[in-house]
Amino acid sequence: MTELAGDVVAQVRGRVGCITLNRPRALNALSLGMVRDLMQALLAWQGDERVLAVAVRGSNKEGPFGAFCAGGDIRFLHQAGSTGNPEIEDFFTEEYALNHLIHNYPKPYIAFMDGIVMGGGMGISQGGSLRLVTERTKMAMPETAIGLFPDVGGGYFLSRCPGHTGEWLALTGDTIGADLAVALGLADGRIALQDQAPLWDALAEQAFADSAAVQAFVASKIEANNVDPVSARAKIDQYFSLPTVGAMIAALEAAEGEWERQAAATLRKRSPLMLCVVLEQIRRARGMDLATDLRMERDMVRHAFHLRPGQSETLEGIRALAVDKDHAPRWNPARIEDVSPDMVAPFFASPWPVWAHPLAALA
Repeated sequence: MTELAGDVVAQVRGRVGCITLNRPRALNALSLGMVRDLMQALLAWQGDERVLAVAVRGSNKEGPFGAFCAGGDIRFLHQAGSTGNPEIEDFFTEEYALNHLIHNYPKPYIAFMDGIVMGGGMGISQGGSLRLVTERTKMAMPETAIGLFPDVGGGYFLSRCPGHTGEWLALTGDTIGADLAVALGLADGRIALQDQAPLWDALAEQAFADSAAVQAFVASKIEANNVDPVSARAKIDQYFSLPTVGAMIAALEAAEGEWERQAAATLRKRSPLMLCVVLEQIRRARGMDLATDLRMERDMVRHAFHLRPGQSETLEGIRALAVDKDHAPRWNPARIEDVSPDMVAPFFASPWPVWAHPLAALA
C-alpha cells in the first residue's frame, strides 16, 4: 500500500476498488470534499470492468483501521448554519445522494466497520453488501444529542430493526457493539481485529473470477454467530412502542429498574422538540422506500437549520457539545410536556415542489 495522502484515498488494487478514509484527527468525520471524493470514486468504478467490488475502511492515528467514521463534520455544520454558507445545502444533498448510490451500487460494497461508526459513518456503510464489525465497533446514531435527527437514511434502516428497537436507537442515541449490531440487522457479521489487515490485503492479491467471488470470499471469513438475541428487547418494545415520547418518558420514570432510569435520564437530556420529530420520522419511514425516506430527511434537515430563525435546536445542540463545550443546551421548548403537534408538523412539509426537490432524481 502506498503512503496515504488526502482525506480519502481511493486506489484500485488487483480487481478491487479500495477506499481508506484518512482524516484520523477528526475520527474521519465527513467533509463536503470527502463526500465528493467518495462519489467520484464510486461513479468511476461503477462502470469500470476492471473493478469487481469496492472495499472501504477507516484509519486512526496509528494507521489503517481503528476508527471507521464518526459522522459528519459538525463544526462545519455549525459554522455554515450560523453564517448562511450555502455549502451546508450542498453537503446534505450530496451526502444523501452518496448514501443512495451505496445502497444501490451494482457491485459488492464491503464496509470494514471497525471502531467508531456513527451518523454519517452509518450512511456510508448501511447500504453495503457486507457490513463487517469487530470487537472494537462502537455503533450509534447519536444525532438527538445535538438537536438533530438520525439522517443519512436513518429513518429507513432504523425503522427496519426488529420490533421497536429502531425507535430506541433513534431517540436515545445509545451506542451498541458488534454482537448487538448483528442481532439488530445493522451488520452482517463479525471478524476478529487481527483478521482485518490480512483480509484487506488478500482482496488485492486474489485472482477473483467475478464480483460474486469477491463477496463469497469475504463472507467466508465471518465468524460463526453466537449472538444472544437482544436481551433488553422486551423492555425496549414495552416502552418504545408507546404512541408519544411523553408517554415513553412517563412510563420509564414510573418504573423501577436501572435500565428504565437510565433510558429516561437520557431522553430528558435530548431536545424535546427533536425527540418528537424523530419519533414521527421513524414511524413514517417504515412505510417508505429509501429514496422517499431520503427526500423526507432532506426536507427535515433544511427545517432543522432554518425553520425557526435564531432558534435552531441543531445549532444550539452543536454549540453546547462541540463549540462552547458547556454541555448545557438551552432547548426550546425545554420540556417534552410543552411540545405540541403543531411544532412537529412543519418539519415534514417539503420546502420544494416535487419537481424541484434537490433529490428528485433518486429512484
